[in-house]
Amino acid sequence: MVSRSFAVDALHRLEANIQPANERSIGLVTSLGFRLEGYSPRYLKIDGEWRDHERYAITSEEWSSDGSAPRQHRESGSRC
Repeated sequence: MVSRSFAVDALHRLEANIQPANERSIGLVTSLGFRLEGYSPRYLKIDGEWRDHERYAITSEEWSSDGSAPRQHRESGSRC
């Protein structure tokens, strides 16, 4: 999905807004190379309650040219 977004859809940037307690989603986006960009208090109302979110992002420049792994992970030898 990330490769398609950059290669086919020609998007420049992807974002994911995730509740801080959602460790599985945070693990997923960080394994794809997304970086923590910021914190948004009271970002979204869920079940009648305002929930804080953390904002993760990746740009097309940060993603590898062949889509096999995020550029920073490939250069450091890390696996995704």
